[in-house]
Amino acid sequence: MTIREYIKELQTKEQYSFSLEEVTGISNNSEVATKKELDRLIEKKEIVNFRKGFYLIIPPRYSKQGKLPVQLYVNKLFKSLNRNYYLSLYSAAKFHGASHQQSQQEYIMTEKPKLGDIKKNNLKTRFFTSSTWSNKNIHERKSDAGYFKISSPALTAIDLIHHQSKIGGINRMLAVLEELIEVITPDDIEKLLSWYPHKSSIQRLGFILEKLAAESDLTDPILKYLKQGKYFPVLLSPKSDQKPGAVNNSWKVDINIKLESDL
Repeated sequence: MTIREYIKELQTKEQYSFSLEEVTGISNNSEVATKKELDRLIEKKEIVNFRKGFYLIIPPRYSKQGKLPVQLYVNKLFKSLNRNYYLSLYSAAKFHGASHQQSQQEYIMTEKPKLGDIKKNNLKTRFFTSSTWSNKNIHERKSDAGYFKISSPALTAIDLIHHQSKIGGINRMLAVLEELIEVITPDDIEKLLSWYPHKSSIQRLGFILEKLAAESDLTDPILKYLKQGKYFPVLLSPKSDQKPGAVNNSWKVDINIKLESDL
């Protein structure tokens, strides 16, 4: 079987990615000959070398964009890496119906060590890491290529807030957070509070939920959680050269920026 034939067979099974290890054993070709055949298919734009040793198949319906929807390959990618992951931030928000920001890149959360970001043709992927890992707020969704993992609405919201300085700031995401509120449930919040390690981000989440007029069944559990222990003033928008001052809200959040949506 040639590599092209193998690729066609994969597509009949709604599979759109493969590893170098997979195709090395399908013919009697040497590894050098296999790589040359892969290079020819890359030149013809039938496949993309997404990451060392991992390839994406670009079927005709995606050839104009030159890229694949992330849900068609992300699970297989991380299976090949033997690492935990979930679609996060704006990528996850899109699947939860909060898509004001039409991002041209994908966002994926993994365990440490961090993976290098990918910029290849029209494929742009940023990798973030989480120091604490729990499956409680990670959901599975079904795509044509099988299941993939995604942060729950509550985890998506707090990840956005926690990583705000790396992804455009709090005002860029306000409209997205407002839409996420519509699908966050009390159970989602309770699960998050049972393991999430960054108390300052929990404070900011509660403050923003209240500002965006979320129902009390979302904000009350957060405030109850905070009051069970000590928590200290934090800046709404973290700044390395600024410390929080006096606060006059239950969340102890120093409002050091004016909240206004970028939209």
